[in-house]
Amino acid sequence: MIATTTSAPAPQTPWSTSRPARVRAVSILAISGVAAAAIVLVTGLAGIDGWALTFFAISLTVAFVRTARIGAKERTDAIMRVIISSAAVVAFVPWLSIFGSVLLKGYSGVRINYFTQDMRTTVPDDFLEYGGAIHAIVGSLMMVLIATVITLPLGILSGIYLTEVRGRFTFLVRFVVQSMSGVPSIVAGLFVYTTYVYGTESFSAFAGALALAVLMLPTVARTAEEVLKLVPEDLRAAGYALGARQWRTALMVVLPTVRSGLTTAAILGVARVIGETAPLLLTSLSNSSLKFNPFDGPIASLPTYVFGYLQIGTEYAIARAWTGSLVLLAIVLMLFSLARRFGGKDER
Repeated sequence: MIATTTSAPAPQTPWSTSRPARVRAVSILAISGVAAAAIVLVTGLAGIDGWALTFFAISLTVAFVRTARIGAKERTDAIMRVIISSAAVVAFVPWLSIFGSVLLKGYSGVRINYFTQDMRTTVPDDFLEYGGAIHAIVGSLMMVLIATVITLPLGILSGIYLTEVRGRFTFLVRFVVQSMSGVPSIVAGLFVYTTYVYGTESFSAFAGALALAVLMLPTVARTAEEVLKLVPEDLRAAGYALGARQWRTALMVVLPTVRSGLTTAAILGVARVIGETAPLLLTSLSNSSLKFNPFDGPIASLPTYVFGYLQIGTEYAIARAWTGSLVLLAIVLMLFSLARRFGGKDER
């Protein structure tokens, strides 16, 4: 008797778009784009804005024509697809334009000396082969690191108090955290200036880190609270059933479960403050030499570096400022990549 093997049926996806339909949709978009460009050339519409408006009108007209002989539901679906797609493009294009502008204007200053030299012996209008921004890069990383060390434990403890302890001050803590979320950055810098800097003239990286910590805390605390709310109550109940106290259950069960979420909270806090300029102008000021001591007077940072060199206004100073913006974006991208790499789910 010969044994017969039967293969498992392949899953079906009837909702997916067929290849001919995708080719037809892409062809229609391409033809609409070319037609919009031709209309812009022969009419008074100008630039990319005129092309986008014309392209939207043509796409909407094509959707009306293609659905003229089908039901009202199909027509509404096709029209809404065009509107939603256009809105998504409108929301995405400004971000892409900013990124493209920073990349095109900042790449010319990306040289080895930019990451190995400071501006102690170089004037802002020197050639790009001289001087660099290592002092600003180190200053930014130092202040963000100190602010993270201060803020991360406080933010996580605030989230634990709001979700696990739920004591009598829960409403007050949540109200304060939500109120701090709307504090302008200049107010945070002014607060640290009046309480720490004023009177002693102790402008330093530590003062700048305190201002950044004030801005980071509500972001980390609120994100940690929302992440901790996602932990099922069954896990807590299992810890209590094994005889663990509340603090031990939170430390050994709840926090490891949301490790990736807490990492995301820290990265969101860093991304919130790494580009802040106003509070640093009141707390850390700026400098042109490399420093590693957070208490050793004024220190440079990438935001103040960019701000200062744009104010100078000369050709090479502006080029250095654009390069500083590009480096700042690269640092943020690197931080997010590290968060995705090390903040994933526990393989155990």
